Amino acid sequence: MKFIDIEADDNFQNRRLFVKKGVIVTLTGFAAMLPGCTEKTEEEGQQVSPPEDLMQEHGVLNRILLIYDHCREKLVIKEPFPIEAIGNSAVIVRSFVEDYHEKQEENYLFPRFKKANQLTDLVDTLLQQHQAGRKLTDHIMQLSKSPRTDNENHQLIQALATFNVMYRPHEAREDTVLFPAFRKIVSKHEYDSLGEEFEKNEHKQFGENGFDSIVNKVSEIEKSLGIYELSQFTPPL
Repeated sequence: MKFIDIEADDNFQNRRLFVKKGVIVTLTGFAAMLPGCTEKTEEEGQQVSPPEDLMQEHGVLNRILLIYDHCREKLVIKEPFPIEAIGNSAVIVRSFVEDYHEKQEENYLFPRFKKANQLTDLVDTLLQQHQAGRKLTDHIMQLSKSPRTDNENHQLIQALATFNVMYRPHEAREDTVLFPAFRKIVSKHEYDSLGEEFEKNEHKQFGENGFDSIVNKVSEIEKSLGIYELSQFTPPL
């Protein structure tokens, strides 16, 4: 009987090498799925894109619009409520929405659309509305202080309504037109680096857990008004 020297057989060695590589690839792929074994860090995995970051911040604005709606209705029917809810919400609008979120758009997005000559009319309108919003916030802050006359209450009702009427279509147009178009006018590298820049700016201005702290402040205002529980907005069917 003739025996084959498997250590010297080229075909066998090639097959063994192929199987060995296959096992290594398989184990490497499996290890990548385990916690702590992936090359991508946890921080990188949690990074959001610039438009996604801005849309999350729009969520904060939307919750404040709900607060303004609720307070305006109370003022109209002259039903008591914690008036400081308006002033505290306006402070968040000023610090988080206007001085941070809108500044991000004005410093990073609007100039790039202008340079690319894309959506320039929309950008002009959005910028004008940012400026109008800051004037309205000044007015709301002033009028939300106690005591107030009937005329001042009327002005506050109008200011809250005007703010909401402008900002609902404003943010909707950004979410559906401006933000989706942004990726088309910048390179992938620039797009990714801006996401990191946005994150750094947020931490610099509001701390490591900046977004969460702002959301918590909004939640406390909602609770003081009795509008925190989401289920209460579900209509009976």
